[in-house]
Amino acid sequence: MSNSEYAIEMVNITKRFPGIIANDNVTLQLRRGEIHALLGENGAGKSTLMSVLFGLYQAEEGFIRKDGEVVTINNPNDANALGIGMVHQHFKLVECFSVLDNIILGVEDTKNGFLQRDKAREKVMALSQKYGLQVNPDALVEDISVGMQQRTEILKMLYRDNEILIFDEPTAVLTPQEIEELLQIMRNLAAEGKSILFITHKLNEITAVADRCSVLRKGKYIGTVDVKDCTKADLSRMMVGRDVEFAVQKQESHPGDVILEVKNLTVASKLSKKHAVDDVSFTVRAGEIVCIAGIDGNGQTELVYGISGLESPVSGSISLHGKDITHAPIRKRSTMGMSHIPEDRHKHGLVLDYTLEDNLVLQRYFEPEFTKGGFLRRKNIRTYAERLIDAYDVRSSQGPVTVARSMSGGNQQKAIIAREIDKDPQLLIAVQPTRGLDVGAIEFVHKQIVAQRDAGKAVLLVSLELDEVMTVSDRILVMYEGRIVGQLDPKKTTVEELGLYMAGARKEG
Repeated sequence: MSNSEYAIEMVNITKRFPGIIANDNVTLQLRRGEIHALLGENGAGKSTLMSVLFGLYQAEEGFIRKDGEVVTINNPNDANALGIGMVHQHFKLVECFSVLDNIILGVEDTKNGFLQRDKAREKVMALSQKYGLQVNPDALVEDISVGMQQRTEILKMLYRDNEILIFDEPTAVLTPQEIEELLQIMRNLAAEGKSILFITHKLNEITAVADRCSVLRKGKYIGTVDVKDCTKADLSRMMVGRDVEFAVQKQESHPGDVILEVKNLTVASKLSKKHAVDDVSFTVRAGEIVCIAGIDGNGQTELVYGISGLESPVSGSISLHGKDITHAPIRKRSTMGMSHIPEDRHKHGLVLDYTLEDNLVLQRYFEPEFTKGGFLRRKNIRTYAERLIDAYDVRSSQGPVTVARSMSGGNQQKAIIAREIDKDPQLLIAVQPTRGLDVGAIEFVHKQIVAQRDAGKAVLLVSLELDEVMTVSDRILVMYEGRIVGQLDPKKTTVEELGLYMAGARKEG
């Protein structure tokens, strides 16, 4: 161990992509045993910088020092060998493998050609006890909640004895309870002497766990501050370059006709014999935002799958302005006026290897404006895409022809929101619409959702963010274990009361 006080120093890093300088002469210093937050808007270059540290990209300029010595990191194996681990924003897990197999993948212990599963399991269970990372080692990844997938990723790093842990927006997909647990896990890890880089744009998490915070804006390094000396307003100003409104501005709602009616809906579970959605009934009217709140894994996902047509319900019915759509195909639901901002933007929101412009017309390419005689009208698609990119401030390196995969998560999200809202739907289903967005973008999305409501649209919001539930919705329905256990008025309830319903500790009636 050298006498350098820094575990990692990234010095004058510059990383270019076609049409964009993602990191423009950035220097970042991580002290031993500290939690160092890296803050910035979507597309500010945070993930790129961490990908350079993890060996996924090579910088054109600058160098990296570990414990005072210059090191070369050509790929993630080099990073692992140096004790650097990373939990990615979109997890890198093999869906059809078990939790245990994902953790040991690549560093398997074998004896005479056989996997030493029992030894591995012991080590994994010991780590999971020590750090409070509860997982079921035998569950298949495709069957577990996002929070559990994330714990699997963290165990993967700890199993490899990594000392420097990079968390890339680790809370973007978690419930409030899971976030609390994760922040505690990070504190435990730092107390054990691990050095943590924590990429985020959630200011309250930075103030809760970080020792220091470095800010990037549009690829440039803005500065590093001691978190205890800063307010949230200071941090957001460094990050966005202007003052941000944290409160959602909206008038009273004036609900009109029933647009969506769900009656006794039951949807099967892939995980257990119990139904994921169990006899649920509710309505959403024109001109109101109804929010489904709950802890992840209580049937919200399956409820939305049932309504949007991704899953067939076991029983019950769904109608859209009076017409039965229980078994209607997805395109029919779409053309009848349903828009859906999905929970998993990679799986259900975008075709990642298509261009941005093609993603923007995914559900409308067959309309006369975009197709003639069986051929796509490319010029119209381009014009349309440019209008949406401009209106929704979707940032990417090459505009309409950017491949969706190469865009930052937040800008992928804005593209989906633009496409779904611009269809001018009767019903907008928005599942965690601000997940992984920065404060400036969240402010924008909330305005768009409220504007839809004010234009007389019915909005069904599904959110795990309590602030969002409380500030955006006009009515809150709480789901717990597949049932709706409470209906609350955000103006008359408290976060604590909402939390009790979400935990199943309180029921209506």
